[in-house]
Amino acid sequence: MCFSASASFGASAVLAVAGVACIKKIHKPTQRMFAFIPIIFSIQQFTEGIVWLSLDDPVYKEWQSITTLFFVFVAQVLWPIWVPLSIYLFEENNSRKKWIMRFVILGVLLGLFHGYNLIMYNVSALITPKHIHYDFTLQANYPVLIAVSYFLCTVTPPFISSGKRMTTLGFLNLFSALVAIIFFQDNIISVWCFFSALISWEVYLILKESDDSNKIIPLKF
Repeated sequence: MCFSASASFGASAVLAVAGVACIKKIHKPTQRMFAFIPIIFSIQQFTEGIVWLSLDDPVYKEWQSITTLFFVFVAQVLWPIWVPLSIYLFEENNSRKKWIMRFVILGVLLGLFHGYNLIMYNVSALITPKHIHYDFTLQANYPVLIAVSYFLCTVTPPFISSGKRMTTLGFLNLFSALVAIIFFQDNIISVWCFFSALISWEVYLILKESDDSNKIIPLKF
């Protein structure tokens, strides 16, 4: 996370609780990927906590390479695929699913592109004032296009979905992205992942409302 190891570990613990709560709210197999979003964020934040320790304390230095690679893998490869695909599976409106599928395909292509870069080139992390900066080579002639594609994959699908509170999730993610881009341009990956992790509590509310809407309310006489 963008402040300290303790903040990352704290966020991880909160998200683990949210993740367990989300899993308990699953009432359809198609909701599983969506419900596991907080759990994955929890693991990612815990991993970044170890990255902090590895950069601060030589005792943990042996963990630096693998935890840095894992954090960037989740941020750059997993999320652009997982987010649109989980919302696609969650969605029940066929016409909206067709639109979301476009972002699933884009996310898969983007994930493959970033995965190739992670395999072929080095990834490193360093501490800047109150932040972790991830440095990795991006072999692309159009970096802005890559960034916009990532933004579209992770932010747009909730706005397309017909699920209750999905639009709220979309606006929260959009706001966190803009904050990261405007105020933390050199540390976007770390900061945006942290904000997105915190707002993944909204996933629980979406599942809860979806669960409530499927309950049969008995008639009272």
